[in-house]
Amino acid sequence: MTPSAPSLHTPPPYQPPQGPLVVLYEDASLLVLDKPAGLLSVPGRGPEHADCLASRVQARYPDALIVHRLDMATSGLLVMARGKAMERQLSISFQQRAVDKCYEAVVAGQLQPGQGDVHLPLITDWPNRPRQMVDHTLGKPSHTGYTVLGYDPQQHTSRVALVPHTGRSHQLRVHMQALGHPILGDDLYADPASRAAAPRLLLHASHLTLPHPASGERLVFDSPAPF
Repeated sequence: MTPSAPSLHTPPPYQPPQGPLVVLYEDASLLVLDKPAGLLSVPGRGPEHADCLASRVQARYPDALIVHRLDMATSGLLVMARGKAMERQLSISFQQRAVDKCYEAVVAGQLQPGQGDVHLPLITDWPNRPRQMVDHTLGKPSHTGYTVLGYDPQQHTSRVALVPHTGRSHQLRVHMQALGHPILGDDLYADPASRAAAPRLLLHASHLTLPHPASGERLVFDSPAPF
């Protein structure tokens, strides 16, 4: 088991960003949205956390149902089903790993080698929820692939593409931190300097490929990182 790294701090009050929905694709079976950073995917505990992407989408599309989530601090591509039958089909696609996802992030330091895989088992850090941690005894197998897209010597940061081959909570964030290269702006896992280096978590769901739940056609979506 690796020890919890950065000290915890009280998160600021939830202040979800305002603005219009960004719907990249819609048909009778599914919706593909571009979620802004700082907005919950689904409602949190308490009425102050009721505003979320799902509720905003359902105000326009009452049959929309969530099939996967992004962390509140993460931006990017998110799929919602239209109706229960499409929800079941899309959920099967996610469970069978027929959905390919890629994220873009900016991490502290020069990540080397330029390409690699992280296999570190993860478990919930129960006293410090929602934090996750590496636990080689009780953790669930977790696998992230990474490719360095570029290195900024002035900022001493690396831009990386991250592929989650498993879907553990906070997987990308914990794996990068465990390598010694936390994602900038990460208020749960980064050291104070890396946390303060960006006004938000620099993690974006940038690419998504999935089979259409009705036709089986392979759909491909891209969203450039806004940082």
